[in-house]
Amino acid sequence: MTKAVLLDLGNVIVGLDMDRVYRATAAVSPFPVAEIPSRLRASGLYKPYERGEMSSEQFHRRFCEALQIGGVGFADFSRLWGDMFQPAPLLSSELLRGLSARYRLLLVSNTNDLHFRWIRQHYPLLEHFHEYVLSYQVGSMKPSPEIYLEAVRRAACQARECLFADDLAENVEGARQVGIDALLFSGEQQLRTELARRGLVWEEHS
Repeated sequence: MTKAVLLDLGNVIVGLDMDRVYRATAAVSPFPVAEIPSRLRASGLYKPYERGEMSSEQFHRRFCEALQIGGVGFADFSRLWGDMFQPAPLLSSELLRGLSARYRLLLVSNTNDLHFRWIRQHYPLLEHFHEYVLSYQVGSMKPSPEIYLEAVRRAACQARECLFADDLAENVEGARQVGIDALLFSGEQQLRTELARRGLVWEEHS
């Protein structure tokens, strides 16, 4: 029996568009937009920041150094860095509210401090989650087992009683390796179908 529903954030709750960040960065950097992704990867900043190994202020400073950006303060950088999230969420508040009323509902995300601040500010539907299990807070990123085990601990049930949905196959497999029932997310209707197939309910008349 499923007692907890665990959901990824990016491309499950909200859509991601990193090209928006690359374009905004190119507008304040001497490098063309085509070079921004490779230079950001070469900087080696992203994963340490998502594991909580540096502060947002340190990330801002080192990001600007790597992309040779001058004159962009922390507040402006925070807006630039948050621009990757698409305005309309991918899941409805109605679905999340219904699940939250019946099961433990947890967000399990590889994310960072600035991005999650932005998410909390712009997406009120996150209020439906009972817990946030975030890579930068727990010091582990999917698909490493530690983040899933922390999610199971906070769900207060057994791994086999958790259902996890993620848009990346390696993260789905990582959850399965610790005994969680996991599925590859492709849209709200597919998620509803998978929930119903497992006997979960979320509507008042169900």
